[in-house]
Amino acid sequence: MTVITASTSVKTTKVAIPHPLEKDCTITGVLEQIAPDEPTEGRKIALILHGAMGHKDYLFQKKLALRLPIDSFRFDFRGNHETPGTWHFGRFHNDIDDLNAVVEYLTKTYGYVVDTLVGHSRGSVVSMLWLCKHRDDAAKHVTRYVNVAGRYRMEKVYDDLEAHRAELEQQGYVERRAMVARKLFVSRLYQQDYDEFASVDTSIVWTRFPAHVDVLTLHGLQDAVVPPYDAFIYARIYGARAPGTHTLRFVEDADHNFTGMPEEVVETVLEWMLQQERGELVTGVWHTGVKGKL
Repeated sequence: MTVITASTSVKTTKVAIPHPLEKDCTITGVLEQIAPDEPTEGRKIALILHGAMGHKDYLFQKKLALRLPIDSFRFDFRGNHETPGTWHFGRFHNDIDDLNAVVEYLTKTYGYVVDTLVGHSRGSVVSMLWLCKHRDDAAKHVTRYVNVAGRYRMEKVYDDLEAHRAELEQQGYVERRAMVARKLFVSRLYQQDYDEFASVDTSIVWTRFPAHVDVLTLHGLQDAVVPPYDAFIYARIYGARAPGTHTLRFVEDADHNFTGMPEEVVETVLEWMLQQERGELVTGVWHTGVKGKL
């Protein structure tokens, strides 16, 4: 399916990518091209990754894709919305495999060069892990990474489990309900799911994250899902690298999903990218309501 967006010259194409590791599964995504009549060989592209129980068009993802100065691709992970498969709470390696399948398809089929990764929550952790694990091949061309509400202390997920301990002991699982693309999504989380989630090793970022990548961390101070302190931890990690920079921005009234304020994410990302293009990025804190960094 191809649609030309009326207000801009962006060409929107729905793409189905055959999954190399799962039979009868195609990863469904949306390709946005700002110069659809020009060759894609060697062109930069941004990848936008959604969070748990989300999809490619929720929150700020679609709005950002339509405003980016480069082509972009956003997609549903396995078991989410339009991509078939079984949804898992803890198997981050599945998501990393999905991302790698997307990268290989876009680079081999179109000739794209992955330049930017934008991840929200779980999608941010997946982006970081992929960059660490593939830094010497496909990830070596990435120059920008946006970490929106990403978790570092994976074991903190047990706090959620303790809040639902009675439910787990009574029925053997914790039931979660969410509206995904206006449809009810129900999941059952078992003890094993929490254990798998908590066991994800994010400490790899200290030694394996590419030193040249500029990072923007964006986190809401009202986030009740991922503690804002995790953003401080990432600031320490990413801020210690060179030549890559790290910009930390807290938004005082934002929750985990930046509910009702997607433009806070979109405008921040666009300005940060512009600063990078101008060579103006320096490691530091970007204070809400104050132009520039302090």
